[in-house]
Amino acid sequence: MAIVSKAVPVPELVPVKRALLSVFDKTGLVEFAKALSERGVELVSTGGSYKALKEAGLAVLDISEVTGFPEIMDGRVKTLHPKVHGGLLSIRDDADHQQAMSEHDIVGIDLFCGNLYPFEDVVASGADYATGIENIDIGGPAMTRAAAKNHAYVTVVTDPADYDAVISELDANGGKAPLALRKKLAQKAFARTAAYDAAVSNWMADQLDEATPAHRAVGGSLAEVMRYGENPHQTAGFYTTGEQRPGVATARQLQGKTLSYNNINDTDAAFELVSEFDPARTSAVAIIKHANPCGVAEGASLKEAYELALRCDPVSAFGGIVALNQTLDAAAAEEIVKIFTEVIIAPDADDAAREIIAAKKNLRLLVTGGLADARAKGLFVKSVAGGLLVQSRDNGVVDDLDLKVVTKRAPSEQELADLKFAFRVAKHVKSNAIVYAKDGATVGVGAGQMSRVDSARIAARKALDATEAAGLSEPLTKGCVVASDAFFPFADGLLSAAEAGATAVIQPGGSMRDDDVIAAADEAGLAMVMTGMRHFRH
Repeated sequence: MAIVSKAVPVPELVPVKRALLSVFDKTGLVEFAKALSERGVELVSTGGSYKALKEAGLAVLDISEVTGFPEIMDGRVKTLHPKVHGGLLSIRDDADHQQAMSEHDIVGIDLFCGNLYPFEDVVASGADYATGIENIDIGGPAMTRAAAKNHAYVTVVTDPADYDAVISELDANGGKAPLALRKKLAQKAFARTAAYDAAVSNWMADQLDEATPAHRAVGGSLAEVMRYGENPHQTAGFYTTGEQRPGVATARQLQGKTLSYNNINDTDAAFELVSEFDPARTSAVAIIKHANPCGVAEGASLKEAYELALRCDPVSAFGGIVALNQTLDAAAAEEIVKIFTEVIIAPDADDAAREIIAAKKNLRLLVTGGLADARAKGLFVKSVAGGLLVQSRDNGVVDDLDLKVVTKRAPSEQELADLKFAFRVAKHVKSNAIVYAKDGATVGVGAGQMSRVDSARIAARKALDATEAAGLSEPLTKGCVVASDAFFPFADGLLSAAEAGATAVIQPGGSMRDDDVIAAADEAGLAMVMTGMRHFRH
């Protein structure tokens, strides 16, 4: 394969004499164009951008005056022209390029300012297929990529936040754009078009129900540069994808210091869990530490739910994340601030609660405006060496499952309610997961162990610690139920749960030894239901 090379020296400084401005988001456009014009830069523009600049009294050429060709096809074709792309792509120090420019009356474009049709926002609003297609920008990405490729001579500006910096650099360099700026803005431009194309391709794959397209792109916009990642020696950034799912990425932070990498990860886990609980049915609170729940509970009020969740593991809750499924009120806020908490996230917070939280200046308070839809489709992406693992979001909900009683004894009404509660929580516990629950509250959680029996034993041990901390005379697990995120491969894990005091079990089933496990449950007098759905979480 032949490699095309035009090895010419790259100038350190490039004069900016002509600028093409074509933006959808016109924030700061007039001010930026005015600043360029005042510095002797000739302005060329298109469509709505041209109209805005003209109405502001600026001297500006319409793109059709440059191309000699009118906009056609409802504006679909206006900048896809040799006089535009030649002006962006020409190598100024190449004699052949200069001859072509002279022969075809092409004038160089030294700065391109453009941002794209808001495709992500349009499809996030629920637009139909035809509307989505119509909002795919073609000319914008083409010009952006052309200008970015030719950053040896062209400055490409894709973000209104960069307008002031560009003007400052021009002023500092006698109207010339330095190479360092051109390189930085080119990288940003390519990243933007890559994220844009990722959004389009993923949306189309979803529209076609194509779960595994031949190429999968993942893109995002930098929301925050983090002080560090999981550990201080790791760098990190927080990127948002444009998905309008209530949660940590779309929440409004009302107070507190900046969220860390671990805070964001844990807060996401907390809110996704608490979003499983319908606020019209019950108040619910989840307390999370290292992405695992150390306590989850329903209650007649948020205060009651918080107290029950805290009771499950008061030691681990210190420095944790608290997520609520309803508007945070004063009664719940007063309880939460009694111990050190990193983050509180809720759909909203009333004025009294905000005032209470405000006394803890480092405590972050986030409001989301609603709960995440546990049933909604979505993608989950994880990096591995040399690749990406991409799967659909685990949107299975226990209320939608056909629960099958497999033991001689069926669960009581209260046991069944607790079984559903426990399985709802187990979905959000790292595997292997065991959750003991009673009366709508977790009483022991075993997470992330290499064997299921170890998770069962750890959960029981933690329940005993919680019992002692609460000053109770009998274990919290007495008369509880137990949920397992996957099948019991042997009866030992089940029997450990029975020894802890569990009277009913919920698990997916599907083991070669299901019959042995069912027989062991019958012998122990347990009621057991199978869901047919596994909830591994690694």
